[in-house]
Amino acid sequence: MSSEAINRIAGCEVQFKCENFQKVGAFKARGAANAVAKLTAEQRQNGVATHSSGNHAAALARAATVAGIRSCIVMPSNAPAVKKKAVEGYGGEIIECEPNLRARETTLQEVLAKTGATFIPPYDFMDVVEGQATCALEIFEECIPFDVVMAPVGGGGLLAGTALLTNYVAPSTKVIAAEPAGADDAYRSFHAGKLIPVENPNTIADGLLTSLGTITFAVIMKYVDDILSVSDDEIVAAMRMIYERMKIVVEPSCAVPLAALLKHREGFSGQKVAIILSGGNVDLEKLPF
Repeated sequence: MSSEAINRIAGCEVQFKCENFQKVGAFKARGAANAVAKLTAEQRQNGVATHSSGNHAAALARAATVAGIRSCIVMPSNAPAVKKKAVEGYGGEIIECEPNLRARETTLQEVLAKTGATFIPPYDFMDVVEGQATCALEIFEECIPFDVVMAPVGGGGLLAGTALLTNYVAPSTKVIAAEPAGADDAYRSFHAGKLIPVENPNTIADGLLTSLGTITFAVIMKYVDDILSVSDDEIVAAMRMIYERMKIVVEPSCAVPLAALLKHREGFSGQKVAIILSGGNVDLEKLPF
């Protein structure tokens, strides 16, 4: 989708890849479906498990249900209600834990030991990265000579898949990521050349709270051209622009790349830019405007 009004404001031609219309309302459906499809018959018997505060949880629950297998999802107690409801709606079994990474990992290990399930990581897993890459594949199937492809970055699965695919399919196209300043581990890691985990992230973009993984960081360092940082106020302004100008529902994380483009619009002047709108699972009771 595109918007003439946004193009005028941005000073470039922007095409939006609307993963908010994807199954489970986010690109995460791709990676989860690919990972489940690659399970062995033996692995399928014990089902799958993961820890996730949001879209990966629903995506894996759906992929498992479609495949006819069990899914156990460890979710922090403060995960958005809309995302818990989605997991349950797709047939996932929720196991709650304290809202910190150690609790998530410890609880997951207990679940794996008890069930024998296969762990499907949210992002730092090549089967998931491979699935996420299909989003960029569809972008380039439009046969538009994009100068830039932009994606948000949290754990880095979408960005890594996008960067790998772009490298092989359209190597002259730049890949630029965007991240909230309140959870800017990817921004700092990329510019420092070493992995720097996020501590106490605080941003409205709840889908981008996680740190990069070792696999995704390695791919990003090799194939991504730049990572930009934006404030929560800039994210909210971009999110509102998408609602007002395009009449579609997106979650805050989804608006981060547009916020970065608008903040640095002189660097994109006159170019053809593809932006991945990563998802639309926002709690409508808590819209920031």
